[in-house]
Amino acid sequence: MLPLIPRRQTPFVGTAKELVREDGEKMGEALAEELQTEVAFTIPLFGGIPVHESIVVMWGIMAFIMIAVLLLTRNLKIVPGRGQAMLESAVTWVNNFLEGNMGKAGRPYFAYLGTVLLLLGISNLIGMFGFGIKPPTKDINVTVAFALLSIILIEVSTFRAQGGLKGFLSSFTKPMAIMTPINIMELGIRPLSLCMRLFGNVLGAFVVMKLIEHVCGLIVPMVFSMYFDVFDGLIQAYVFVFLTSLFMAEGMEVEEEKKPELQQV
Repeated sequence: MLPLIPRRQTPFVGTAKELVREDGEKMGEALAEELQTEVAFTIPLFGGIPVHESIVVMWGIMAFIMIAVLLLTRNLKIVPGRGQAMLESAVTWVNNFLEGNMGKAGRPYFAYLGTVLLLLGISNLIGMFGFGIKPPTKDINVTVAFALLSIILIEVSTFRAQGGLKGFLSSFTKPMAIMTPINIMELGIRPLSLCMRLFGNVLGAFVVMKLIEHVCGLIVPMVFSMYFDVFDGLIQAYVFVFLTSLFMAEGMEVEEEKKPELQQV
């Protein structure tokens, strides 16, 4: 057998590898810089309380929603115009969606859940408008806050529906006593799943879009943006509210015929 002669690497191949490596390092540094949540300003209390950019963006979105609500609900008429009819249709859709999940027992919570749906939807879409604004939901602290508020709402609604502390504690033994440890573990599992699902999907879409922009220039990212920024962002807001309302329905023991048929997502 003839001895194998090692292939000599040409200078062109070596240069190409170095260029690819340098380009990958630059792309990684740029991506890491995009993912950093910068401190917008510091409150001079208790040694300085940093307020991050994601919090400021959330404040801006909430202010926008409040102003829009005040403007859109002025001069409401019995015979609605086009704008009022569109607004009423949107509110009716949200109420029907939540009532299908929770039944009439969940009506006191419809306003909060509808607000969360709107807030998350705008938060996930705001990155596509440019101006250097990043989606606040790519900050895990924001998604943790949403998840904690959801789990508090779930437990409070369960406590009220079960008629107090005794009924609330007995709900952990349903459908049978042997399920009690698992039901207790769900107190931590539910907010963790809500938090990581929202954070992971929003962060993943943001990273993929930045990679596509870096590799493909301008035209191709515009096509993918229709999915990652618009469709996926709205879907994640819908799924978050859907799961929250479904967990509340379980705690409030909504009749089976009033629950929506579970679909595989």
